[in-house]
Amino acid sequence: MQRPVLLFALVSLLLSLTFTPSRSSARQLSSTKGSAAAALEQEVLREINLVRTRPAEYAAYLEQLRPYFKGKEYTRPGMPGLLTQEGSQALEEAISALRAAKPAPALTASQGMRSGALLLVKDQMGTDTTGHKGRDGSFCEQRTQRFGAWQEPIGENLSYGSDTARERVLTLLIDDGFANRAHRKRLLDASFRVAGIACGDHKMGAMCVITLAGGFTDGPSKMALPAKTLAPVPSGARKF
Repeated sequence: MQRPVLLFALVSLLLSLTFTPSRSSARQLSSTKGSAAAALEQEVLREINLVRTRPAEYAAYLEQLRPYFKGKEYTRPGMPGLLTQEGSQALEEAISALRAAKPAPALTASQGMRSGALLLVKDQMGTDTTGHKGRDGSFCEQRTQRFGAWQEPIGENLSYGSDTARERVLTLLIDDGFANRAHRKRLLDASFRVAGIACGDHKMGAMCVITLAGGFTDGPSKMALPAKTLAPVPSGARKF
């Protein structure tokens, strides 16, 4: 599984365009209200399912960003420019990928997988810590396994900042600075069938943990399992 956190360059991309949905959920997270976090989680899942089931339509949202790129600089209307690592090249590649992509099944929300994702949110809540590794040494495989049994493949995307749900998904699709485009591939991969999404406060605005798997069966919670006894990853599992 790709470990680097999605934090570089375009993770701070705030796309002030007419198609952008309300920023209310992202902004309200600063108030630590659980309802705002839950709303953002639902919005992120809706956006992911939209790009999976109607990728060509979603490509049109990316195309609207073209006028705001000049070389490697992205300039929001009325805002200072943002220097990206790849500029419009990554954008154009994402557009082509979505235009060529076959629709994939919508993801089903899993409460057990969300509980696993929430562990990382709680680890980093209110801090400037980033990354896939929990304080107890766990990664998404072990965190998810505490609440049931996942089916391969399994993977995780992270998003930090004050972006709306659509902005977060667009950023993951562009995947600026990541040569393997693993974040984009995870969102479009038809072998993923279930998702657990948890969001919460972070010093960078808000963080969202998006855990994906081929399937999941709820089981007895093993949340209190200490790091030294973390369950091993199932043999032969295909990880991203």
